[in-house]
Amino acid sequence: MIGFFEHQYLSYKKNHIKNLLALAKVDGHMHEKEEALLYKIGKRYGLKDRQVKELVDSNEKYSINVPDNHNDRMNLLYDLVLMVYADDVVDPHEIEFCEEAVTQFGMKKDLVQWLLQEFHKGTPPPVDEWEDIKRQANEKFAID
Repeated sequence: MIGFFEHQYLSYKKNHIKNLLALAKVDGHMHEKEEALLYKIGKRYGLKDRQVKELVDSNEKYSINVPDNHNDRMNLLYDLVLMVYADDVVDPHEIEFCEEAVTQFGMKKDLVQWLLQEFHKGTPPPVDEWEDIKRQANEKFAID
């Protein structure tokens, strides 16, 4: 039996994957590279392949689940941008999805284009730079 907090954390991790799935499916199909990235991110979050597969195979239509704080929102955006670049095609529907997400996060849409540039064609910034990028994003793109 898992406790309340373990259940909450599992729910948080699954919501993170559901957010990525919503983006992966926004252009009408999920590319195999996008699916592979989902499993990789799921593993990073401590999810088992079967847990990710259950979400991938679900017919549920996922929409953005807004994380509780700036740090978690930015970490979700990090993975969303990785997903945008995963299939080597930056689809306008994916950009719109990310712009809608940042709007729901209380941030300006311009944040998406800024992050796409920071990721240099899909190459994420080093971890120490990411912490600085999160701080800059809050300063430049938060809606007061």
